[in-house]
Amino acid sequence: MPAMHIVAVLAFDGVIPFDLATPIEVFTRTCLPGGSPGYEVRVCAERPHVDAGAFTLTAPWGLDTLAEAHTVVVPGTADPAAALTPPVRAALRTAAANGTRIASICAGSFVLAAAGLLDGLRATTHWIAAGSLAAAHPSVDVDPGVLYVDNGQILTSAGAAAGLDLCLHMIRRDYGSAVAAAAARLSVVPLEREGGQAQFIAHDHPPTPQGAELEPLLTWLQQHLRHDLTLADIAAQAGMSTRTLIRRFRDQTGLTPLQWLHRARVRRAQHLLETTRHSVERIGAEVGFGSPTAFRERFKRTTGVSPQTYRHSFS
Repeated sequence: MPAMHIVAVLAFDGVIPFDLATPIEVFTRTCLPGGSPGYEVRVCAERPHVDAGAFTLTAPWGLDTLAEAHTVVVPGTADPAAALTPPVRAALRTAAANGTRIASICAGSFVLAAAGLLDGLRATTHWIAAGSLAAAHPSVDVDPGVLYVDNGQILTSAGAAAGLDLCLHMIRRDYGSAVAAAAARLSVVPLEREGGQAQFIAHDHPPTPQGAELEPLLTWLQQHLRHDLTLADIAAQAGMSTRTLIRRFRDQTGLTPLQWLHRARVRRAQHLLETTRHSVERIGAEVGFGSPTAFRERFKRTTGVSPQTYRHSFS
């Protein structure tokens, strides 16, 4: 990675302020272990003045900055179906052809689809707009039930807070979980939500949010990662049946309790691999895996690399 990673945030008329501000705040405040900034953030637009609805903003950078950026973030707009102008389309396609990482937040996926960057790829957007995206762009494999999708170079996220999840995911990809965890603490959010976690989709009879009820249990699980916990143990701690526990976990996190536990253990292992010299075997035991083989298999299944490779990249 170059000494300074440039993130270009693309602003359009009708841009959703929350979607625009999220990558600016998260990437601007990301610091490396030595205290130096991890990113240079540039807000760019086709024209200098952008109508953001409640206010007008001035973009200091033009579309040519997309050619210099290492990451381009496309926020959502109030009218996802608005036509994409030829200059913006060309700038995005050129950036993609040059290997630039391109990510969308919320309805920004419509922009990527209109530019032809999602053809044949799995993608997501805000659940309320997923049907429209699929209908307008049948070549895109739209998954409305996840927080974000990482295709490597092209990434998409769902609405609002999922954009924050995606930004933290990219920071973790770039600099490791310790730097991403520090960025998450500044944003006062957890670093636990995975891309495959379910969106909070409104059905005819929406489930009652259980976050406040599950929060003490999740904290307890974090404190007992190294213990050999069964589903019955977790249910007993929660004071509910295993069936109720599984249902509430799925409603809130999109995962079973044991799946959540495995991912939390891997996250803890990532931190230990980055910050200690402990052996892989010791770390596996400390985070609750019964054997080194089970630890290595679960770690690779979750992160895509072995513990040793991860340590070599991020320690």
